[in-house]
Amino acid sequence: QVHLVESGGALVQPGGSLRLSCAASGDIFSMYTMDWYRQAPGKQREWVAGITRGGNRYYSDSAKGRHTVSRDNAKNTMYLQMLTLKHKDTADYCCRASVAGQANWGRGTQITVSS
Repeated sequence: QVHLVESGGALVQPGGSLRLSCAASGDIFSMYTMDWYRQAPGKQREWVAGITRGGNRYYSDSAKGRHTVSRDNAKNTMYLQMLTLKHKDTADYCCRASVAGQANWGRGTQITVSS
């Protein structure tokens, strides 16, 4: 199993930017497909972006064009560079590592977009 810890969440003004990190430990990070999810207050958790073991990247419609997912296998870390943040981006962001039908989740990091 892999243990995941997110960081980088903060209070930010609309139009601002943040970079989230998801640090992994306990297993071979490069084996895992990695994803970012978010859950806004009162809403269901939704997928934001993902990156495969081979580095292929995928984005939700809300993330496409604004955010960039990346990974550094040497540092066992996945990132989400977020630009032009909007009020609707306010949520708890967590990462997921999956392989062979199994998934592990981090506990999340909070982003609040507010002026």
